[in-house]
Amino acid sequence: MPVTKSVVKKVRQAEKRRADNKAKKSNLKTTVSKITLAKPKEKSKLYPKVQSTIDKAAKKRLLHPNKASRMKSKLAKAAK
Repeated sequence: MPVTKSVVKKVRQAEKRRADNKAKKSNLKTTVSKITLAKPKEKSKLYPKVQSTIDKAAKKRLLHPNKASRMKSKLAKAAK
């Protein structure tokens, strides 16, 4: 168990960040799965929102930038 005040605070911050990151990652996965399950006509309409979500996740370092780029490329091909 942490003893010093600074370590107790770090533990609190880590728990909060972990919860936030988990929620954001879950939202990302949900958004990506929606476009993969969508009908072909709907995919092109959904793509900008998915692209934005992926970019935001990469900006927050939830995803590696190269992985985000791969995901966007793969989904763009599927959206055509």
